[in-house]
Amino acid sequence: MLGSHLILEKEQHKYSDKAKDYIGDQQKTQGLLNRAIKMANNKKQNLEEVWEKLQLFFDLVKAYIKGEYKNVSPSTILTVVGTLLYFVSPLDLVPDFIIGLGILDDAALIGFTVKKISSELDAFSKWKRANNFAQENPLD
Repeated sequence: MLGSHLILEKEQHKYSDKAKDYIGDQQKTQGLLNRAIKMANNKKQNLEEVWEKLQLFFDLVKAYIKGEYKNVSPSTILTVVGTLLYFVSPLDLVPDFIIGLGILDDAALIGFTVKKISSELDAFSKWKRANNFAQENPLD
């Protein structure tokens, strides 16, 4: 288990570095969000375990890039955007074209990220409820 933890940490770090190119570029980040949402909807049945948290990632990034929610550390937003980059990447640890296995590493990294940033996700979730953050179409 420790070995898989280290592998996920390494992948997350690699994609978080790539996320730096997205932060501050609302159009680029919105494009990533659109791709991730479309991919998630297409693979929803395989993402049941992490579906709610993935939706929370989408909402957090959307609220952040719109300037509606800024109470998140730079490392956390980079981690979430990096996780979404990993999710949409066809060439991650287990390529998505490998039927039945390709989405498992994506779900594992999402779960790993949730554990890593759980307190900030909880705070965002409370903010969402308190501010009646609309569950509008995330592609808007």
